[in-house]
Amino acid sequence: MVRGAARHGADAYRAFERIPRQAWIDYLAWYRDFLGIDVRYATRLLRIEPTGGGFRLHLDIAGTPALETTRKIIIATGFDGSGGVAIPEVLSGLPRALYAHAADDIDFAALKGKDIAVIGAAASAFDAAAVALEAGAGSVHLFARRGALAATPINRSRGYPGAYDNYYALPDAVRWHQAIRYRRAGSTPPQDAIERVLKHGNFHLHLAAPWLSAREEAGAIIAEAGDGAYRFDFVIAGTGYAADPNLRPEFAEFARHILLWRDRYTSPADEADLFLGAHPYLGPGNEFIEKSPGAAPYLKDIHCFNPAGFVSFGVPIGDVPSMKRGHPTVTAQISRDLFLADFAHHQRRMTGEIPPDFGPELYAKAVWKRS
Repeated sequence: MVRGAARHGADAYRAFERIPRQAWIDYLAWYRDFLGIDVRYATRLLRIEPTGGGFRLHLDIAGTPALETTRKIIIATGFDGSGGVAIPEVLSGLPRALYAHAADDIDFAALKGKDIAVIGAAASAFDAAAVALEAGAGSVHLFARRGALAATPINRSRGYPGAYDNYYALPDAVRWHQAIRYRRAGSTPPQDAIERVLKHGNFHLHLAAPWLSAREEAGAIIAEAGDGAYRFDFVIAGTGYAADPNLRPEFAEFARHILLWRDRYTSPADEADLFLGAHPYLGPGNEFIEKSPGAAPYLKDIHCFNPAGFVSFGVPIGDVPSMKRGHPTVTAQISRDLFLADFAHHQRRMTGEIPPDFGPELYAKAVWKRS
């Protein structure tokens, strides 16, 4: 970050591997102020209501209901905005007090001295395990379904510009195959996240050990994993997020009309995946597409700029790997749509008579006249 180097010096810039949280907040505030972006805080979108010529946005602004209208919407709401947290089915029979998702506001202090299980092997799972250990948990056991933590670096293998810039043009079968490869490989946690838990002798890693069942017994969790049976006081699911527009309350009026990958593409039996099938099948400008043509034509004016675009575009849209290439696609599509929708107005401007910048008197004395 050039501004960081200018402020603190080149040596300070080279010294850190990841930007500190507060420094990142300061940078975003500077970016907002420098560009004059009007950010309205404490504002929540409750419902999108399609109208004849656009949308009504039903908002909650610091507890007060409000309405606004718009012609275009960009849904840039991160992983949670793709659908919601993914809770493993194996936990569904447990009392809610015995488990949490890594995205929850967990009272880690209450876990002191207790035996904790963490399901998952990506960054959030390791971070949750580390905080539990640092809060004084009696033990933490992390369960991974795969046999090694370092996944195949699929992003690196396909991450050259030719692949990303033209990814949308690939056949559905190719895009689906890439998505299933990535999903099965899993996400590699950062090395320092692993080193953080390894400082604790009461951390235990279980590889190739998915949870097969879980039940409550006398206030504890009895779990059957791929490598045996265990008893825990609490379990944290570091299992990421599900991408499904049907899970978003703000889409309630039209989610059923959104084309999903399962509606468009039938995978080979050995690549079937319900999770990927629930992702929206997006257009070239990240716009939603109607499941049935004519049923919801307004969907083309809602652009999904969040990780739900993963199957369509090959990267978790809105995450760091997509930042370089995702924005031009969306902005170009919106510019094109609005220009064509208002073309009668633009045509008048393009073809209308415009007074010349100067009159003939400017050059009259230089005009040659034959005597």
